[in-house]
Amino acid sequence: MLNIGLSGDLLTGTKRFGELKKSLNGISQKVLTQHLRAMEANGLVIRKVYAEVSPRVEYSLTEIGYSLKTIHDAMWQWGEEYKAKL
Repeated sequence: MLNIGLSGDLLTGTKRFGELKKSLNGISQKVLTQHLRAMEANGLVIRKVYAEVSPRVEYSLTEIGYSLKTIHDAMWQWGEEYKAKL
């Protein structure tokens, strides 16, 4: 389920690791790294490393990653409807 939330954050554009960690409140650095690596290995995310002092790493969705948008939107809609019923 984290991957859907993570891809949702990336639907709005490229994000740095720290931005993703902050938006996924409570996630550990280790777990976020594991999920990003898995998503990269599955062709959902592109990881770009800039050769700078204090290396900068950015993540963005691939075309396949963007194809999750309809699934993400449907799950979001369902969640909103579910919360309204509670």
